Amino acid sequence: MELRVLRYFLAVVREGSITAVAQSLHMTQPTLSKQLMELEDELGKQLFVRGKHRVRLTEAGEFMYRRAQEIVDLADRTRTALRSQDGTIAGDVSIGCGETEGMRVLIHAMKALIADHPHVRFHLYSGNDEDVSARLEKGLVDFGLFVGNTDLSGYDFLRLPVADTWGLVLQQTHPLAQRTHITPDDMRGLALLCSRQTLERNELSGWLGDDFQNLNVVSTHNLIGNAVLMVQEGVGCAVTISGLINTRGTGIVFRPFAPEIRAELVVAWKKHPAFSAPARAFLQYLQSTIAQEAADK
Repeated sequence: MELRVLRYFLAVVREGSITAVAQSLHMTQPTLSKQLMELEDELGKQLFVRGKHRVRLTEAGEFMYRRAQEIVDLADRTRTALRSQDGTIAGDVSIGCGETEGMRVLIHAMKALIADHPHVRFHLYSGNDEDVSARLEKGLVDFGLFVGNTDLSGYDFLRLPVADTWGLVLQQTHPLAQRTHITPDDMRGLALLCSRQTLERNELSGWLGDDFQNLNVVSTHNLIGNAVLMVQEGVGCAVTISGLINTRGTGIVFRPFAPEIRAELVVAWKKHPAFSAPARAFLQYLQSTIAQEAADK
């Protein structure tokens, strides 16, 4: 598979038209069609269903689209990293990020690095720990920010000098909104919205004890945004960590759990990494930022 043809394939998927892409590339439509058909022959799979005016992906094409994006992204990152090895700190740093207010620690390091080396660019990819781990494992990001219980046996990592606090997001009119804290007894019978990660990793099992198996989970999610809308509409109460939601003027409130449950934050990277100069510099700036913020506490 040639990278050039994969780029053509991705462009056709985005445009939905072989003719439009051929025109933008200043090549004939038959020439582009031939190269895409040769890619299909090489893979032994039909990637497109060709309509009169537009094309759409087959199931194999959907799979190939995701993989082609990863292949081209990794090739571009490798090229940029090699070009940055001439002593100049310039190029890209990619970070996979879990949702957390602790991201500010990384942002402080990013800001300092950009101030000293303005040709460094950052690319952030937000998702849950599973998404971040997958990108890190495939080499699509240099670093991953993880929240809570995470298996880090395959990584090197730094612990951040901050931690998140678990709690409950609920409507202001909910009886529990009048409380300052939520206890395990308060959770009995509540309609709960939980992230799949929280349930799979038993984040609340120690806090709830035997009641963990009896939680009334009415919906699961991977990111908190849509769960907040469900709380506002009265579907249930969302289990989440502090700092993710601006509750001002939204009709919802956050109440922490008591006894307190804290989620540690770590920045991880693959062991024995082939870091580019910008990624290596970012790690140094992050270490200095962590040390400074820990000293300020």
